Amino acid sequence: MIYLDANATTPMLPEVVEAMMPWMTENPCNPNASYRGAKEARKAIEAAREQVAALVGASPDEIVFTGGGTESTNMALKWLARLVGRKTGRVVTTAIEHSAVLKPVETFEQVGYAVDRCGVDAGGRLELDEFRKACEAAKEGGGFASVMWANNETGVIQPLAEACGIARENGLAFHTDAIQAVGKIPVKVRELAVDFLSLSAHKFHGPKGVGALFVRSGCRFEPMVRGGGQEKDRRSGTENVAGIVGMGKAAELAMRDLDLRMKAVVSLRDAFESKLVEMVQGVTVNGDLIHRLPGTTHLSFDRCEAAGLLILLDDMEVACSAGSACMTGKQQPSHVQKAMGFSDAKAKSSLRFGFSALNTMDEVEKAAACVAKSVEKLRRVQGGSTGPVVVYS
Repeated sequence: MIYLDANATTPMLPEVVEAMMPWMTENPCNPNASYRGAKEARKAIEAAREQVAALVGASPDEIVFTGGGTESTNMALKWLARLVGRKTGRVVTTAIEHSAVLKPVETFEQVGYAVDRCGVDAGGRLELDEFRKACEAAKEGGGFASVMWANNETGVIQPLAEACGIARENGLAFHTDAIQAVGKIPVKVRELAVDFLSLSAHKFHGPKGVGALFVRSGCRFEPMVRGGGQEKDRRSGTENVAGIVGMGKAAELAMRDLDLRMKAVVSLRDAFESKLVEMVQGVTVNGDLIHRLPGTTHLSFDRCEAAGLLILLDDMEVACSAGSACMTGKQQPSHVQKAMGFSDAKAKSSLRFGFSALNTMDEVEKAAACVAKSVEKLRRVQGGSTGPVVVYS
């Protein structure tokens, strides 16, 4: 299989698996007990905390381990909602957030919070003037803001420094879903002064089922999960030692030669796009071409249904994702595509390809050929004709 869905998840690196194995096979101890094996497990957790903190430029005591990115995000948002209160509280976010943000925000709205879902431009980047007005409105009664670092569908990187600054000017706490960004581009919390940041291990070659929440030192925070008081009473429950150790190792590896790996992944992505533009007519590269993740490309294929392309590509053992959500068997434009102004036809013809440093140029060439063949076959079956090449800029 040629795996080009790194936005959905990434394969674990061999070094990560090796680091985890002793904690799954040799040391079964609960890290909260008092005997030697337990103390060794506690030491391993704290070492991993240092590794994850280093990856995002935080202090170790600002890292709370969780069961994944969605939990991290819910922990931050639900606490902030409690803090500002629903009578006057206002939530400022964007129209392109992941469902881990959108779903909690919907529940806040249902119980009385005012919610501003700020729009994006045609390239998928936050409209800062609209965001500023929303933050100014939230300043009166109290509120908070949540803006993703990079979009999971398009890979477009948001103007986070500007958004964080605007929120600060208006006295709003600031959360960012950095799940797609951490381990793929430099992420340093000190440079942006965010209050809460969500991350997930399996997006940067770590294990699934483990994540972390950065909580800025000095920020008020109460747990969503209460019990035995683990994680300094910020997230109760016996720690997943093997998963946390794996996340720490993945964080350490992600920091190593990050710039070089970014350049390598960019070369794969750009070569893939160039080959498709040469081989297939009617291809659109969607989203801002400057501010985007190194390994993500979001493409639309004129007169082609993405659902059909996925079937053909799966038969050819090329793994990618549809650029729009599938609901009840019928493909519908996603909220991200709607916010960017996609027509239904364009949205239904979109695919997302996600590259990682584990991919090769040989895979790029083979995958591009498979996509070109699939598009040709589908257009022939559908009786469509090719159109002109269109590239967003």
